[in-house]
Amino acid sequence: MSCLCGINACVRAHLFSVSQPPVLTQPFEVMTSYTAFYRDDIILPCEASGNPPPTFRWVKDGRTFGSERTGSGTLEVSEDEALELYQGTFRCYASNTLGTAMTHKVHINVEAQPVLLKQQKLRREAYVGESMVLTCNPPPSSAPPQIHWMDKKLVHIRQSDRVMVGLNGNLYFANLLKSDSREDYFCNSHYIEARTILPDTAIALTVLPSNDVAHGKPAQIFHPSSSHSSVLALRGQSLTLECIPKGLPTPKVEWKKKDGKLDETGGHPENHNRWLYFDSVDQRDDGEYECRASNVHGSSVHSFTVTVEAAPYWVKELQNLRYAPGETVRLDCLAEGIPTPNITWSINGQPLSAVDEDTRRRVSGGVLRLTDVLLSDTAVYQCEATNDHGSILLNAYLHVVELPPQILSSDGVVYRITEGGTIKMSCETFGSPRPHVKWEGEDWAPLLSDPRVSLLTNGTLELSDVGPGDSGMYTCLIKNTNISINAHLEVFNKTRIVTGPQNVRALRGGKALLDCYFRKDPRLPRYQIIWRKDGQKLQESSPDDKYTIFANGTLKVTDVQSKDNAAYSCEVITELDQVTAIGSITVVARPDPPLDVTLSDVKDDTLTLSWIPGRSHNSPITGNMHTPSNALKRVPADFNHLQLSLHPFCTYAFRVVAVNQLGPSEPSQPTPLHSTPPAVPHNNPTGVRSESSDSGTLAITWDEMPRRSHNGQDFQYKVLWRKAGGKTERWNHGYAKSPPFSVNNTGTYVPFEIKVQAVNALGEGPAPEAEIGHSGEDVPEEFPSDVAVRVMNRTVRVRWNEAQNVRGLLLGYKVLLSLHVQDGTSPAVPWGNDKVVEVKGRKTTAEVTGLQLFSRYTVSVTAFNSKGESPASPAVHFSTPEGVPGPPASLLFESPTENSMLLYWTPPLQTNGILLGYMVQYQQEVKSRDSPVRMEIIGDPSVTHLMLDSLDPRSYYTFQVIARTAAGDGQPITRRNATLFDGVPPTNITVMPDKTSFNLSWVPGERERNHGFHIDFLKKSAGGQWEESEIVNTSQGFYSLTGLQPGTEYHLVVMHGNSTQWESASWTLGPGIQVSGGFATQGWLIGLISAIVLLILILIILCLVKRRKGGKYAVKDKEDKEVDSEARPMKDETFGEYRSLESDTDEKRSESQPSLCGDSKLGSDDSLAEYGDSVDIQFNEDGSFIGQYSGRAPAPAGHESSGPASPDNTAPPPPIAPSMSSILNQPS
Repeated sequence: MSCLCGINACVRAHLFSVSQPPVLTQPFEVMTSYTAFYRDDIILPCEASGNPPPTFRWVKDGRTFGSERTGSGTLEVSEDEALELYQGTFRCYASNTLGTAMTHKVHINVEAQPVLLKQQKLRREAYVGESMVLTCNPPPSSAPPQIHWMDKKLVHIRQSDRVMVGLNGNLYFANLLKSDSREDYFCNSHYIEARTILPDTAIALTVLPSNDVAHGKPAQIFHPSSSHSSVLALRGQSLTLECIPKGLPTPKVEWKKKDGKLDETGGHPENHNRWLYFDSVDQRDDGEYECRASNVHGSSVHSFTVTVEAAPYWVKELQNLRYAPGETVRLDCLAEGIPTPNITWSINGQPLSAVDEDTRRRVSGGVLRLTDVLLSDTAVYQCEATNDHGSILLNAYLHVVELPPQILSSDGVVYRITEGGTIKMSCETFGSPRPHVKWEGEDWAPLLSDPRVSLLTNGTLELSDVGPGDSGMYTCLIKNTNISINAHLEVFNKTRIVTGPQNVRALRGGKALLDCYFRKDPRLPRYQIIWRKDGQKLQESSPDDKYTIFANGTLKVTDVQSKDNAAYSCEVITELDQVTAIGSITVVARPDPPLDVTLSDVKDDTLTLSWIPGRSHNSPITGNMHTPSNALKRVPADFNHLQLSLHPFCTYAFRVVAVNQLGPSEPSQPTPLHSTPPAVPHNNPTGVRSESSDSGTLAITWDEMPRRSHNGQDFQYKVLWRKAGGKTERWNHGYAKSPPFSVNNTGTYVPFEIKVQAVNALGEGPAPEAEIGHSGEDVPEEFPSDVAVRVMNRTVRVRWNEAQNVRGLLLGYKVLLSLHVQDGTSPAVPWGNDKVVEVKGRKTTAEVTGLQLFSRYTVSVTAFNSKGESPASPAVHFSTPEGVPGPPASLLFESPTENSMLLYWTPPLQTNGILLGYMVQYQQEVKSRDSPVRMEIIGDPSVTHLMLDSLDPRSYYTFQVIARTAAGDGQPITRRNATLFDGVPPTNITVMPDKTSFNLSWVPGERERNHGFHIDFLKKSAGGQWEESEIVNTSQGFYSLTGLQPGTEYHLVVMHGNSTQWESASWTLGPGIQVSGGFATQGWLIGLISAIVLLILILIILCLVKRRKGGKYAVKDKEDKEVDSEARPMKDETFGEYRSLESDTDEKRSESQPSLCGDSKLGSDDSLAEYGDSVDIQFNEDGSFIGQYSGRAPAPAGHESSGPASPDNTAPPPPIAPSMSSILNQPS
């Protein structure tokens, strides 16, 4: 045959076009038997396919029935045939040249249509409360009818737990009522297969009254009548256990499993608990069951033993097989059942016992084994399993054939999967004998050594838990041939939701955001995000609508309401996988207001307030507030009523507010107004007291009572008073509408008993309790006496006697201390350091701490009351002892040479005694070891400077200066510093040209002393000569060379001795001359900006130091007052020897540097130059610079540091702020 299709399709077409065994395509339903009442009831289908087309034959009771058929084997009864001929057991056989298939057996019962014999109408009588059963006896049939009890109008008799129809069709009454009497109880039998309904003869029931109804009847089991029943149930079928009780009142029925738990079985009560119904019985339902009927008069039980058996069912079914000649065949046919089924084998419909015996064939239960098969063994094999409850049958085709091997699966298939999944790569083969397949990877290594790899029987390679390393090409080949195909595996990253939707609580009317951030493989460009609400897909909408899905997957829900309470899921779908994450939105809101607020149990002074809670909106109510007359009272959330006490003579309206975590609800509707009758006052005002301010007057006051406590009209207060201590004194009284109430002519600070009573038109309130009050006070007349002191270092303890004639309530004492000069020349002149210590109550001692040492004080004491203080006691003088001094006020440095350092300091602000001198300690900073501490002792307290020689210029030193008194050494002032090196002219100068000048800037060297130098310049044109600038200091950092010609080139040189330190050529600006380069490329401009920034930072620091210390050198004025006349000239003499170290040009420069801070001027008159003509440096304790530098002396008027004046340079350029090192380094 010609084949235009692919090789695989051609192989299949060739295989199936050659031959096919008969295969049953429409077997009839698996029924062991059924009943036929009419000819059209019998239709036994038997259809089969095969090549060549099969023929059909029927066998009835082991004998051939009818003729052989072709095309279709379905068996039907013809009109001319008697129905009784079909009574028996049938089986169909379908055959062709390859074998015979057969159906299972089915038994047909042929019956005549049921007929009901005519009977007389039955009459039954019974008394009220008795039980009754009305029997139904339909004609017998192998197809039992359904029973329906009706009346003559074909209305069903109503069933209940008292009246019900049993499984046997009888109508049971647990107890009779008078209403059960009727003439038309009909039992209708419905034969479904016979399509017939037979009404039984009517039964008339008469219920007679009885006097025994009141006594009742104990519960009994009406049906079944015995105490025990045995039931056989088949696996997979339904089962009903029935227990119908009788008794008065109607009993209740309960079921239990005696040998287990009922809820662990498949049974559940039905039909008013009268039935225990099993939908599909299985082995766990086997066991003992019990039903118990009970009422108030007794109980009765019935037990059931349920035995579960099973018709045969397949555990392993026969399969169609293809083998090559010479192979061994194993046919497996495993079936289970209770009892164990018997398995029989047939070949082409013939039992093995009827087939010629063959030694190659062996049968062992459900296994048929054929060795060394031949082409003639091709046949249809049948396996049939049978037990007491039925039989099952399977047909399987064994095809013995020789065919060349082929691979039917396509070559080059690309399989795509995400990591972690399981992939199956197909390699379906064809051939006989069956081809043996193996798979190889790209490295030709065997794959089956990997536990994740499985080779299925059909040649498919299954790879589980796939990872990125599994990507590549795989080859399927047939062993011992060159036949193979390739498969390509691509592994993609698994899509993951990084941040899924959370459980969000959203405020009603607001918005909610649910995240859905995910990561996917970039090789999967197409994806879809689907949001679902309770499983229903949400449609993406515009930003103004309810739902908005953003590009990152986030879902926004606007205007959330109660209907938005739901579970929300985010589903990300790619070409290969999908992931889902679930969250929820819970809409919360303030609760609804309570409903139906009502008043009940109303009395004169009490009532009960009740309400119905409103909806909480997913936020539990935490409490309720009721509002009587604008007052709030909280009650717990689980309260819905509250008993309230009411005030007389008040009108009330009540509202209730619910509260949850989001806040209060709107108030409920108010109740109708409720008024209470008046009454005498229930209580008196509180806080009765005297607040007398004037001497000789008693002012009585109290806390006013709220209006709701007036309890009636004409409310006022009755005020009573009398002198204290006199029980025989008569009470005086008066009336007032409100406090205070005044009584005159009472004397000064006289005690009184006072009372205030509430009164209204109906009478007085309860008798009040008396309080003690006083008339007005006056200023104390006498001071405390016998003031004495005891001094302890910085603390003084003061004692005195209690004050007399206070003329009021003594509130306490005031201790006044004044500080005086120590030498005693001034008679108790205060120094502005008065201190007042207040002592509350009657305490007559006080301790005052924090006194200055080595000082004179005076102390006096006064007593005070609310009206004022007494006169002060006579002053008592005392002195504090001498102590160690504080640290020196300042420590400054100057380095004349690189090996020496001059220290000078100012005395301590607090000497705390007579200074004996100073101790100077200094230590070299060495990283590798601790250097020795050197010490200098100065015994003259007027000497406040020290020169240190032989210092190492390569190291920093730590300096400490300590003042000394007779009490010991004080606290040190500590600074860190180093000596300075000789300075040299700068070697890196930035030039900024102007029309007639050059602005030169440089960075002064670190730790270099100031150095003066000249700038030589030459005009590079005909007739140009070398010129020299004035002396420039290296600490300036900036200089303007003026008086130049525009548009001219100059040669600039800085010399140091006989060597050139720096030189450059530059043009001044002018016609045709432009500055090249951009802003950022000008080095001079960058240097200028850096210098200006540095200047601003230093001046800001100076301002802060000035503000913190109250002036630049405020200590100078104080020293002028404290030190004697010999100290000041000594300072000038001491430091005058260093004046020669400075140059005149440096003095000029110091005046040309203004400060940004108004009260801190560089080179100002109040600078450290007044303490010496040297550079003054001030450091923090950590060595950082905090001070200000100045020149030695004012420069003569009219001199400028920037050079000679010219018409083009009338003012010098702004100076560059000196760095710390440049200021330290003076010109050498």
